[in-house]
Amino acid sequence: MSEVTAARALVTRGSRPTRGTRGTTPPGARRRRRSSTWIAFAFAAPLIAYLVLFYAYPLVQNVVMSMHRFDRNTFVNGGAPFVGFDIYGEVASQPRFWPVVRQTAIFTIVSLTLQYVFGLALAVFFHRAGFRLASGLRALFLVPWLLPVIVSGTTWQWIMNADNGILNSFLGIFGVDPVWWLSTDTSLISVIIANVWLGIPFNLVILYSGLQNIPTDLYEAASLDGASAWQQFWRVTMPLLKPVTLITLLLGLVYTLKVVDVIWIITAGTGTSQTLATWSYGLAFGKGTSSVIRYSEASVVGTMLLLVALVFGLIYIAVQRRQED
Repeated sequence: MSEVTAARALVTRGSRPTRGTRGTTPPGARRRRRSSTWIAFAFAAPLIAYLVLFYAYPLVQNVVMSMHRFDRNTFVNGGAPFVGFDIYGEVASQPRFWPVVRQTAIFTIVSLTLQYVFGLALAVFFHRAGFRLASGLRALFLVPWLLPVIVSGTTWQWIMNADNGILNSFLGIFGVDPVWWLSTDTSLISVIIANVWLGIPFNLVILYSGLQNIPTDLYEAASLDGASAWQQFWRVTMPLLKPVTLITLLLGLVYTLKVVDVIWIITAGTGTSQTLATWSYGLAFGKGTSSVIRYSEASVVGTMLLLVALVFGLIYIAVQRRQED
């Protein structure tokens, strides 16, 4: 019995670390770890500086400006008085506030819906198309995405011109009277058409990439089970395309909320085409319906847009976590 105990003690003593190495890290390993940490920080520093300078600081400054009453003098020299949320109430009580909110909602919802529907239809078409010119034709649909916005906006302004625009000329072939596309009553429809045309290529590219990641074996199995093409689309394609759909709609929402350039080029943000983004731009620079520069009011409207985008971003994160669980 004593021999067994002695053998166990010898094995235990032999398995213990020697003195000087217990719970310590070699100096060379520590130096390599510190060196790799500094290298990683050096690579991340430019990105962090960019995000802080061009994203975090402007956003914080915008919120700060919305709580101070700025004018030309205080904007340059400082000393704007702190008023809290008073300017938010003033902006919300203006007669044009709710009409602009409604126009922004219509512009965003209709644009997102049509962009996604047409983009998905084209993505499915090119995914299943087997003809030789499919890749070339798909590349042509990217032209609106590649053109400068000022070119696209000016082109649509010319197309919708009431006197000599090509759109009214085409409608005249069927006996339709000229439509004043850029008037105050129909300008919202005009900017929606232009924005949808600009957004379809983005949806096409993202959704087409998502379709390529769906295994073809699932379609073959569904076909063997007797599923029609329509049933395969709703039972196979749409469920597996849901993650791509969510990020596509979120990015489209953020982009559509802040659209200024297209609307301003086509209609200068007048009439029913005025959105929160164009209203904020006009207030900040004294253009459009605002002839006086109102920095604080512009910051308030911009902060409202930021909050809307933030809310939908949090909803997206919550949905993603629920899917992962």
